[in-house]
Amino acid sequence: WLSMFREYKKNEPLLYNELISYYKEISIDEILNIKGLFDFEVNNQATRISSFQTINKIKNKIKNLVGGSADLASSNKTLMNNEKIFSHNNYDGRNIYFGIREIAMGAIANGMILFGGLKVYTATFFVFADYIKPMMRLSALMNVPQIFVMTHDSIGVGEDGPTHQPIEQLTMLRSVPNLICFRPADAIETAVGWALAISSRTTPHVLVLSRQNLLKIEGTGKDALRGGYIIYETNNNPDIILIASGSEVPLIYQCAKTIEEKNKSVRVVSMPSIELFEQQSSKYKERIIPKYVTRRIIVEAGSQMSWHKYKTEYTKFITIDCFGESAPADKLFNKFGFTNENIIKQCEELFCEI
Repeated sequence: WLSMFREYKKNEPLLYNELISYYKEISIDEILNIKGLFDFEVNNQATRISSFQTINKIKNKIKNLVGGSADLASSNKTLMNNEKIFSHNNYDGRNIYFGIREIAMGAIANGMILFGGLKVYTATFFVFADYIKPMMRLSALMNVPQIFVMTHDSIGVGEDGPTHQPIEQLTMLRSVPNLICFRPADAIETAVGWALAISSRTTPHVLVLSRQNLLKIEGTGKDALRGGYIIYETNNNPDIILIASGSEVPLIYQCAKTIEEKNKSVRVVSMPSIELFEQQSSKYKERIIPKYVTRRIIVEAGSQMSWHKYKTEYTKFITIDCFGESAPADKLFNKFGFTNENIIKQCEELFCEI
């Protein structure tokens, strides 16, 4: 084998150098500095669409990126444009059709990464994290930086009903050691999530993405690298802090303006990754969520269990701790209290209680 490799280096120097480059680590700055990474033409779109656009920006820079889906590529939005399909007679393909077998897909990708030279992502619906979970755990256990793209992340799935609406999955994955769960609020945060995942050396990442379109919000940016950060505030001495992840961030951002009209100062914190936020210094975490600000509203379309570390005596949770139902997404969000009216009501109750 070594003799063959030496001959390969001699006869194919360009290909040899390209192959060797695939085994070098990629810095996060290399990804963040990709031209146009943060340029998105559409203001309001699902983060699964933002992810698709990001993949197709990254693939031209990271030529050893390969990946695919468990028969859901058209829904997960994970196909790389103008790239071939991998098969037994076409090793040139970068798109992989794994078939409807999530656990095998995760195992195959772990093996590919362990062999070396490839950046590999897999994809399915977020509720099917239950199927791929054993391989996620092994990725984390073995320090294999697989990228798991999980779309359709909440009751926003809508008419597919409670069987396809994730509730407990965020909490489940947040509990896995050495696994980063990243739920972006918009296109900018989605690009940041991909930069984190691609540049990771020993930690697998789960990108948790929406099916439904999300309103564009101002203030998101590269500080999402820290897991939680301020995207809006009245001043640096808030009366109340609103915290959310993913698709619920645009909602609390809208509510902040209404709270200000009631002569209260408010801070909006986007928390795409609790795990990353907890890795930050105590000083940073205290600056973002100060202990003295005891009025807090925490909003997430999933179980409240993983948020209790940020609970005070005067904290309100707008979460889901039961299974969903079958109905259009907007009706479900209204039914479960993910509305401006309910958040404002909860804020008003907090100011009355103290």
